[in-house]
Amino acid sequence: MSRIDDRAEVQSPPAGTPQIIPQIPYQDVLAAIDFLEHAFSFVERRDFRIEYPGGIHAEMQIGDGVIMLGGSGGHGAFPPTSEGNPSTLLMVYVKDVDAHHDRARAAGATIVAELADKFFGDRVYEALDREGHRWSFHQHTGRRFEFNGKDSSVRKDDDPGQDPRA
Repeated sequence: MSRIDDRAEVQSPPAGTPQIIPQIPYQDVLAAIDFLEHAFSFVERRDFRIEYPGGIHAEMQIGDGVIMLGGSGGHGAFPPTSEGNPSTLLMVYVKDVDAHHDRARAAGATIVAELADKFFGDRVYEALDREGHRWSFHQHTGRRFEFNGKDSSVRKDDDPGQDPRA
């Protein structure tokens, strides 16, 4: 019998924790926490911060989504600023993407894709954080239209009720 079998029944993952959590490497975890709070409206889950010799583990939350932050090189992962291009795109739904965009720009985020209504029914912008991680922030509008193959932004003459899968 394994040690897990010997324990009382526990919930896995723990209550309030999603089943999949991306861990993002940062060279400066404390600066990343500050930036993600001010630019992207994340809130640190303080009970989950672990400081240890040579590093910090932290968790941050936005809505019901959670991300982990760890030091550069942990688990073989490095931030884009140390290794080159981003290897992931982190997609986050927010309540007011226009206000979120303005806040991110004011806090120093690099906007790499301006706000646009997309054919799949979301209003979206993309930004880089200070260490080069690419974030895509969405607000679902329900306004779908046909993808024209080049630009997924809405045109003035589009029918907001059109479903591109039809």
